[in-house]
Amino acid sequence: MNVKVITLGVTGALSLLLMNSCGRKQESAETPPQKYPTEVLSAQSAELQQIFPVTIRGREDVEISPRVDGFIDAIYVDEGSVVRKGQALFKINSPKSEQDYNTAKAAVESAQASVNTAKLNVDRIRPLAEEGIVSQVQLQTYENAYKSALAAKAQTDAALANARATLSWATVTSPVDGVVGTITYRLGSLVNSANILTTVANIGDVYAYFSMNEKTLMNWLKGLPGTTQAEKIKQLPPVSLILADGSEYEAKGKIETISGVVNVTTGSANFRAQFPNEHGLLRSGTSGRIVIPQHMDSVLVIPQKSTTQLQNKYLVFKVQGDSVVQKTIEVLPMPDGKRYVITEGLSAGDRIVTDGAITLKNGQKIAVE
Repeated sequence: MNVKVITLGVTGALSLLLMNSCGRKQESAETPPQKYPTEVLSAQSAELQQIFPVTIRGREDVEISPRVDGFIDAIYVDEGSVVRKGQALFKINSPKSEQDYNTAKAAVESAQASVNTAKLNVDRIRPLAEEGIVSQVQLQTYENAYKSALAAKAQTDAALANARATLSWATVTSPVDGVVGTITYRLGSLVNSANILTTVANIGDVYAYFSMNEKTLMNWLKGLPGTTQAEKIKQLPPVSLILADGSEYEAKGKIETISGVVNVTTGSANFRAQFPNEHGLLRSGTSGRIVIPQHMDSVLVIPQKSTTQLQNKYLVFKVQGDSVVQKTIEVLPMPDGKRYVITEGLSAGDRIVTDGAITLKNGQKIAVE
């Protein structure tokens, strides 16, 4: 077997090495930086939407409890019934209330008899005292007894009025116009003032309650016209309500109040918005989302695809010369779901990469389109 051995001299080896090196340099020089679309930022106006979960409550949500102890004798309404103020809801069988009423009524009759007797004594003694047959002291004694009888009668009248009122409480009525909620007790149930029989919700208008964290609240209030919180609330635009099924409620609402105290535990402030409920579509206890429109002037707007996220931080690549620098920014989403409003991290006149940010790294050279 013949073996051919190729031997390179020192000069040949160096020549081969130089040729490979030059080839790589030439190849590198021939690969230009990749082109990326960019945009120079300028101030503009934007319409934002802030969305918060809400809980719907009736304007008046009244818990109905009996004011006397006893058994439920009758239920005059059903769950979901529309009732008027003063309408009977339940009848309570309260023997003690009836006994107290009868006792008070008898006491009034007894007191009236005492008054009548004292009056007869005064009428009998007065002429005798005037003629000097009996002393004035004796007349005064009878007159005092008459006054005491009248006072006792007044006390029994008051006791009878209280007993009559207590007896009337056996009929439980609605304190407001509204809709009856769940009825928790049935016929024959033993109830007392600690038991909640049902709830009547006045839903002619409803309240939507939601909360906003302290930082968002401060930024939001700064953007509203007015010097006081009350003035700023008056300037707020109408708000929309998104129902649980995703549809938008037909009527607009109005934010009425902001709590004056930030909750120490949650770090948020509570809001209340009022919505008309002419057709009764909104029920107390339901949920939804409130949409607050917000107009902003002189802000920077960028496409969402120009950003990346890392540990809940938004990042964007700013062009500096022929390379890029990664910047951390704070943003607010726009309603179209495609753009962000910059609140911190960039300035007007900055150029950013608008697409392909996920393929870039900090300090990378690029070609600007």
